[in-house]
Amino acid sequence: MGQWYPTSNSIWLMLHFQYSIIVFSNAISGLESTDQLALQDFKSRIIEDPRQVMTSWNHTLHYCNWTGVTCGPSNGRVTILDLSSRELVGTIPPSIGNLSSLTGINLGNNSFHGEIPQAIGRLLQLQHLNLSYNYFSGKIPTNLTYCKELRELHLQYNDIVGKIVDQLSSLSKLYLLKLKRNSLTGGIPHWLGNFSSLKFLDISDNSLQGPIPHNLGCLTNLLVFFVNSNELSGTIPSSILNISSIYYFSVTQNLLHGQLPADVGLTLPNLEVFAGAVNSFTGPIPVSLANASELHVIDFSQNKLTGDVPTSLGKLKSLVRLNFEANRLGGRGSYEGLKFLDFLPNCTNLQILSFATNNFRGELPYSITNLSTVLQIFSLGNNRIHGTLPAGVGNLNRLTLLAMDGNYLNGSVPEATGKLKYLDGLYLNGNAFSGKIPFSIGNLTRLTSLYLQENRLEGSIPPELGKCKILSALNLTRNNLVGSIPKEVAGLSSLSVSLSLASNSLTGSLPKELGQLINLEELDVSQNKLSGEIPSTLSNCLRLERVNISNNLFQGTIPLSFTSLKGLAEIDFSRNNLSGKIPEFLGKLPYLRKLDLSFNELEGGVPKQGIFANTSEISIKGNSRLCGGAPSLHLPKCSKAIKHLHSRVSLAVIVPVALSVLVLCSCAAYYSLGNSRKAHPWNGGQLAQIPRTTYQEILRATDGFSEDNLVGTGSFGSVYKAQFHDENTTMAVKVLNLQQRGALRSFLDECRALRNIRHRNLLRIKTAVSSIDHQGNDFKCLVFEFMTNGNLHDWLHPQNDDQQHQTKKPTFIQRLNIAIDVASALDYLHNHCQTPIVHCDVKPANILLDEDMSAHVGDFGLATFLLDTSSNSWSHQISTALKGSIGYIPTEYGSGGQASALGDVYSFGIVLLELFICKRPTDAIFNESLNIHKYVSMALPEHVMEIVDPLLLLAEEEENINQEQARRIEECLLSVMVIGLTCSVSSPRDREPINTVLRKLQAIKESFLSRR
Repeated sequence: MGQWYPTSNSIWLMLHFQYSIIVFSNAISGLESTDQLALQDFKSRIIEDPRQVMTSWNHTLHYCNWTGVTCGPSNGRVTILDLSSRELVGTIPPSIGNLSSLTGINLGNNSFHGEIPQAIGRLLQLQHLNLSYNYFSGKIPTNLTYCKELRELHLQYNDIVGKIVDQLSSLSKLYLLKLKRNSLTGGIPHWLGNFSSLKFLDISDNSLQGPIPHNLGCLTNLLVFFVNSNELSGTIPSSILNISSIYYFSVTQNLLHGQLPADVGLTLPNLEVFAGAVNSFTGPIPVSLANASELHVIDFSQNKLTGDVPTSLGKLKSLVRLNFEANRLGGRGSYEGLKFLDFLPNCTNLQILSFATNNFRGELPYSITNLSTVLQIFSLGNNRIHGTLPAGVGNLNRLTLLAMDGNYLNGSVPEATGKLKYLDGLYLNGNAFSGKIPFSIGNLTRLTSLYLQENRLEGSIPPELGKCKILSALNLTRNNLVGSIPKEVAGLSSLSVSLSLASNSLTGSLPKELGQLINLEELDVSQNKLSGEIPSTLSNCLRLERVNISNNLFQGTIPLSFTSLKGLAEIDFSRNNLSGKIPEFLGKLPYLRKLDLSFNELEGGVPKQGIFANTSEISIKGNSRLCGGAPSLHLPKCSKAIKHLHSRVSLAVIVPVALSVLVLCSCAAYYSLGNSRKAHPWNGGQLAQIPRTTYQEILRATDGFSEDNLVGTGSFGSVYKAQFHDENTTMAVKVLNLQQRGALRSFLDECRALRNIRHRNLLRIKTAVSSIDHQGNDFKCLVFEFMTNGNLHDWLHPQNDDQQHQTKKPTFIQRLNIAIDVASALDYLHNHCQTPIVHCDVKPANILLDEDMSAHVGDFGLATFLLDTSSNSWSHQISTALKGSIGYIPTEYGSGGQASALGDVYSFGIVLLELFICKRPTDAIFNESLNIHKYVSMALPEHVMEIVDPLLLLAEEEENINQEQARRIEECLLSVMVIGLTCSVSSPRDREPINTVLRKLQAIKESFLSRR
């Protein structure tokens, strides 16, 4: 065969082929470079990355190996970007549109904000887009119309506004559309009915209006239909109720009306959830629902349904929730109306059963004792049911709520009620129960609400109720109870909502233990036969808003200690035997709106300021020796000589006594701190619980200072959890490291500071020990009450292994309460101690949380006494050393300024900002040019929600707040942030005193709760 020689044509073809390969390779290379640049731009927009996800996005790795990036195997182009649930904060750049091979984007469950870029419309191959659970704002991008391959669109839980844009009508391949929990307006577009592939439609929790389009009935493959929590009107189109594939159907909380079709259980045979609560539906409950055998939830509460409850519902073996409360069901006046209860024991999975607030009559059937053993909520309240509550109710031992209030039930409250160990709420009020309150209720250790008012109960209040250690509301009003108020009940410190014992025949005095109800908001003991003086310990109830002791036999004066109850809104002391003057401080209570002091024996001048200036809000009639006051009261003028005498007597007595007490307390504090090597236990409060507080006892209680009991370490020592087994008492022990310079001084300062102060928001010292250990070395420790929820720092910044704090998300109101607690403690230290004290180390690690999440300020090792309070600068103190912790130290301390109350205000301001944005002042993002104060001020007011702790917002979402509540939270958050900025300004003279700050925070809370 002859040798082949290339011709000129073949050479040209070869060269052209090689050139084409080079051009194609360059094109691929150029596209890869475009992808890399787009990803780098995306990374540059990430401003927070706590999990360090973006560290892999560097030049040492090919971008296809970067975290969250997936490339196609053939061309090396980016096809999937998945960074969901990575705690990222930032925005999406328009350059994302250059990733033209993307088929999937998942950025869900992060903290991205800003608008969704229109450039996403350039991603023509995009099939899955998930931007849910972020903070995206603006409108839905109209350019999504070009993403015709889109199958899934997740935009739920954002801040998107405007209408569901018509441009989405081109996305005919969608099988999932989720727009839940945004601020969308307008109507439901009719073109959604053209999406024949759509299976999941969730447009709930918006502000959509108008009717539900009839042509949505063309969605023959639909499985999930969620349009709840909008403002939709009209009726449910019958075409939708004929889509037999639907298994999840919810139209709850709209403006819908009409009757439920009689055959709905036949046309929707696959139903698992059928919900339409909070509408205006009428007519009967469809009997055909029993045909949908897989039904788990039926909830049509708060409608206008009538007729009887079909007994056929008892066939639904999978039923978990059956809720028809607040309708017009029943009303026949016979047992037949409740007959359906006889059939419900067949529903063995039933957990929630409520037919409260209807028109049911007849006798309560015994069959309720055979209801599901997993039943948790059982409510038949506000009907017309008579008969007795059977003892067999104790069989329902998983109940968390039992509500039979507002009926005609009689007989006794069964002792078997005490078997319901999971019970959280017991509502038997408004019936005709008689006999005694069962002692067994004391076994309900999870009970938070006990309402037995308006019955015919008799006998005394069982002291056993004091065993319900988390009870927050107790109402026994309008019964026939006698005897005294048990101190076990009066001292139930968990009571926070109300303690109402009015309209009985109780005798004796008010127990001083009421002072332990530090979180109580309402106290009502009116219309009894109580006597004695009003206990001054009530002044410890700093959250008290309403107090009514009227129509009793109380005597003595109105305690001056009540001046600390700044939150009081309503006071009724009428129809008693109170004497003395009307205290001036009543006119200074900022929130007081009702005051009734009528029919007592009060005398002297009536104040003119505050509530006394509005005579329509006060009543002082029946006190014949009062004078002065507002002219509209028409009282005689007061004698000047009497007023002058009163003021001279007050000064002559108060000043020497105050000085004497101050000197004696100071001397006692120093005398008690001698350097003796013997143990010096300082008894106070509940110290009787630790009868032998010695080194040996501390060693045993901490299991030899075991690391398992180590709670934390600080500058001058370590804190251990101590279990004093003899008395079954848990305490916290702070053991000083005396080798550390300044530790001894810290010990003495803390003892001196805590020796004579008492406040519900200050960590209480139980005892102090100065002794020697087994090696003959000095040993000093402080014993405190133990705080079960640790410190605020660990709640805000949990470690990876701290499951308790990671899984719990404090809500806005919980955080606000913590801030108010800390401000209350500082207000007490600055303004209400005999010698004002500056804490000097206010920070989250020194704020302890008890089991109710109430805050207690601790660690007084750097505390300073202020010896001269004559000027507002609070400038004269014992020590001039730099005090505090980095990030919380006021700026003036660093330049030689002296410790001051306004320095505490600065530290509090930093803590307040940290509490709501969950960033330490020492975080890496802060430097010389950007601190936490400036970071927050730059975001206000428009971007306040962008810097708020995402877990706070998630906690609120779990509470199912509506849009109005969300807006209210945003308003309150903005107000809180402004207070934090005002407190943390550089110049002390521009800061507000802590009592002003406290009033503002309390006002925010009151406004929030009143609107909520």
